[in-house]
Amino acid sequence: MFKQRNWIGLLLAMGVVLILSACGQSATTSSTTGASNNTAVGSETTSGSASGTTDEGETMTFQSDAGEVQVPKNPQRIVDLTAFSTGYFVALDAPVVGALSGAMNNKYIKDQLISEGTTDLGEKPTAEKIVSLKPDLIIAYTGTEGIDNLSQIAPVVQIKYGERNYKDLMLELGKLTNREEAAKAWITKWETQINDLKPKVEAVVGNRTVSILNPYSKGLFVFGHNFGRGGEIIYGEFGLKAPTKAQTEAIDSGTGWASISMEVLPEYAGDIIFTSPWSGDKSDPSIVYDNVLWTNLPAVKAGHVFQLDPTSDTYNDPISLEGQLKFITDSLLSVK
Repeated sequence: MFKQRNWIGLLLAMGVVLILSACGQSATTSSTTGASNNTAVGSETTSGSASGTTDEGETMTFQSDAGEVQVPKNPQRIVDLTAFSTGYFVALDAPVVGALSGAMNNKYIKDQLISEGTTDLGEKPTAEKIVSLKPDLIIAYTGTEGIDNLSQIAPVVQIKYGERNYKDLMLELGKLTNREEAAKAWITKWETQINDLKPKVEAVVGNRTVSILNPYSKGLFVFGHNFGRGGEIIYGEFGLKAPTKAQTEAIDSGTGWASISMEVLPEYAGDIIFTSPWSGDKSDPSIVYDNVLWTNLPAVKAGHVFQLDPTSDTYNDPISLEGQLKFITDSLLSVK
């Protein structure tokens, strides 16, 4: 995820005010991040008529990545405008009434979303569509324009992409949705799976290096440990080695990715490669895949190249990771 979805401000700046005015509600511009009390995360308040409360009117103060915000203690109608967080709510069995097309098309979670009646908001949802879903909680990325307008529909919790690893984010969203025990249970189950598979993978891979490479119009993206595409599993859980330069620039740097030119590809290519076209770029990946530098890579010649799904493997939510775990494990265990 390289681009911030600033389209929300353009869509909502006028639309929300007009809609809420028509409904006879106040069109103020108070921010959800402006709470001034010092209540700890998870503590209850007694707001009886605040927008977005449960039927009992119970709310709590939640520490979002943009500050404290009053949210329903047990949200029942969540609209997620991040796409990358949607799978967390699916894993927690928290009700998502609206999600972006990216999440709706993620093969790992789309069936669950469809069966629950989640509305596909497209990639640029309108104010009218969001309001029509009557959300009691909205999830958005920090820095998204139009937060003040969104907050007049329902409380907005802002998330900074990559601020936490997926386990910590799972716990935080468990707190947010009153499902902490479910979050802890998922982590326990996941770690049991990893502990079973890791020795088998290590025995096959040994000291060989692994790369995650995505062609795009200007070269390739090299991905690390925290940007989806299996990095959380390959480097994080299995602890496999990246090529030295990939380790330095995409992992040790903390960024999770690096952009390189075709000319330096051999320095970043591991003995085993996971790859897919960059999902945010419409350029022809054959520019890379047919290049002599690519076809001459040892991993390519050995048949140690595995294709990721660009529509779904970019995600690093719990359910997507479960799907990736099987593919990555099967791929690594097939290496001769």
